[in-house]
Amino acid sequence: MQIDERLGGWGRYPVSNCATHAPSTDETLKNIISGGPVIARGAGRAYGDSALQAHGVICTDGLGKALSLDTQRHILEADAGASFADVLSMSVPKGWFVPVTPGTKFVTLGGAVAADVHGKNHHVDGSFGDHLLWLDLMDHEGEIHRCSHTQNTALFQATIGGMGLTGIIRRLAVKMRPIETAWVRQETVLAPNLDAAVEAFEASDDWTYSVAWIDAMARGPNLGRCVLYRGEHATREEVSSTRPLHLPARGKSLRVPMDAPVFLLNKLSAQAFNLAFWQACRRKTGVQIVDYENYFYPLDKLLQWNRLYGRRGFVQYQCVFPIESSLAGMRDMLRAVHASGLGAFLAVLKLMGEQSREGLSFPMKGYTLALDFPITRKLPALLARLDDIVTTYQGRLYLAKDARMDATTFQRGYANLDSFESLRHKTGAAGVFKSHQSERLGLA
Repeated sequence: MQIDERLGGWGRYPVSNCATHAPSTDETLKNIISGGPVIARGAGRAYGDSALQAHGVICTDGLGKALSLDTQRHILEADAGASFADVLSMSVPKGWFVPVTPGTKFVTLGGAVAADVHGKNHHVDGSFGDHLLWLDLMDHEGEIHRCSHTQNTALFQATIGGMGLTGIIRRLAVKMRPIETAWVRQETVLAPNLDAAVEAFEASDDWTYSVAWIDAMARGPNLGRCVLYRGEHATREEVSSTRPLHLPARGKSLRVPMDAPVFLLNKLSAQAFNLAFWQACRRKTGVQIVDYENYFYPLDKLLQWNRLYGRRGFVQYQCVFPIESSLAGMRDMLRAVHASGLGAFLAVLKLMGEQSREGLSFPMKGYTLALDFPITRKLPALLARLDDIVTTYQGRLYLAKDARMDATTFQRGYANLDSFESLRHKTGAAGVFKSHQSERLGLA
């Protein structure tokens, strides 16, 4: 059944009138695809318009969330509609963790493949697609193809990071990571400025996980000051619990009850928030044993936290710079934010390893910086300036976070679009699988 509704991504910007479908069988899904154009939508956690399409949004919730874990071969097989939360609630008590996870556990596995998500361990383990063994993909005619490193290889590689533009991911298999406990040994390190932050990341390359919060509002000698969180899965000897693979009972998650008033979202409030967070972190340096949810998913404790940016929504601007230009590029970005008079409320920095595939996959060896901005009248000018900086330093923007990039910036950041589009035309996907984002960026 088709329902007409206004949809947005996690950033709540832009919003669009979409004809939505919620199929429960492959036969129904096939019939919907035949009427294309369509795009798949999992948990709706892409920030912009990559899962929006006026003609047909396919909500995959009803297509199954089945999971099976082969502990002998370390392999998880799952429906694409299963989320990281579904997987971890089943796998962690058995001693298994996902090889790569984004910053929220509410992303579906199909979405993780489509965006080729990265985590806090990209410098060591690459992205989610690097651990994918195979996937089943429904094409424009409703036929399902097994794609892997040995079957339909070009389609397999294009689908990883392909933003749903090659077909509908139905099922997949991924190699899992053994763990001894549900806890993480976390070390908190302060870096007084951006240069020190880069030095701290480089000194942490033997840690599996690393991520930094940046005070995007600091300036002068404090420009880019960071709190770096390094992590390793804790061993049994490091955890005092008698049930080390089980988390303590939790109360109900908090939920943001209303949209924040617009007048609270300004430069002064951003400065106050960042300063308060920096001061609080100064008292919490050193090593702690924390549960995996606190380390990997701190924002998931606050449901609907996107409402904190007000009814207009927000943009998360995430880019990556090549390693040789990362420091200069990030300095220029932070200075541009200061010069704009606008406030960035949340900024995150991560180190990435070698690029493992071409196409639309985001990662490259270097640093990725993500900045959150509430939607305001002055924001487009700042974002255009940030685009110029990213292009100057040969970086690119993350499609899973993008809500407004233009086609020129996109083409300069992603060098192998011709081969991706050629494959989409060859397989028949180009005329059927489209999103508002793909149309905005000039993809067929």
